[in-house]
Amino acid sequence: MSCKEQVVPGLISGEDICKLREAVCVHVEKVYDNCREKDCIEDAVVDFVDNVQDLINNAIKVKTKDAEVVAVMADLEDVPFKRGFFTVNVRYKIRVVCEFCYKDVTGNIVNSSPKVGYIWFSKTVILFGSEGKIKIFKSIDLNHPMPPLCDGCNDSCTGLVEQDNLPIIKVEVAEPLVLNTRIKKVHDKHHHWGCDDEKNDVKAIIGPQRRVVVTVGIFSIIKLVRLVQLLIPAFNFCYPHKDCITSTDDNPCDIFDTIEFPLDQFFPPQKFDFPGAEEHRC
Repeated sequence: MSCKEQVVPGLISGEDICKLREAVCVHVEKVYDNCREKDCIEDAVVDFVDNVQDLINNAIKVKTKDAEVVAVMADLEDVPFKRGFFTVNVRYKIRVVCEFCYKDVTGNIVNSSPKVGYIWFSKTVILFGSEGKIKIFKSIDLNHPMPPLCDGCNDSCTGLVEQDNLPIIKVEVAEPLVLNTRIKKVHDKHHHWGCDDEKNDVKAIIGPQRRVVVTVGIFSIIKLVRLVQLLIPAFNFCYPHKDCITSTDDNPCDIFDTIEFPLDQFFPPQKFDFPGAEEHRC
């Protein structure tokens, strides 16, 4: 069996195996456990950045023009009596852009300018993250200010920073699908602590009765990973094998010639071209 002179990134064949050069020890993130989630967040109340209560009270209808996951917060805790397992608490912050339809003073139906708001969604899953009792210390960049690492450190102090040995949470999330937007009557009560020193009453303040609620769908994958050393077979260093294509060449038409004709834009795909579409036929 003859070997190829050089192996390039991509699929390999049996002829490539004989080009293995060494076993390499690499420091990588290993996935110990993961799960996929398909969540439907129903009637989540939108907290708007601006005061839009007058718009909500007078709106004929409302629609969501855009939704985006802008932040994910997560923490984990040990599961009692189940070694190596962790409770992972995940909280999503979703930014939504809404537009209201209402009647102006002349009776014409107009659209408002886009209004930005946020909704929150929390969930908890249990995943295996293994366990480790060692302490890990790593070096730091001395050019960045850090808190003192020891008493009596001088300018030449080069202590290492300790990090915990817990698994790392990874959350991959697709952009939300907006399923419904409407104005709903809700009865929120916000508690306010009174300033009366003698009674110190807790006063319940009734919030707005008309609120914007949205229903969105979210697809996500939640992982627990750890940094480990793995021994893997290696062919060679991964050198670039092609030149970069620039857009500053003398003849820009040469670049245009490399773009295929967009047939799908002129002839939209039919129903049977979409996966699963034929399954819903009567």
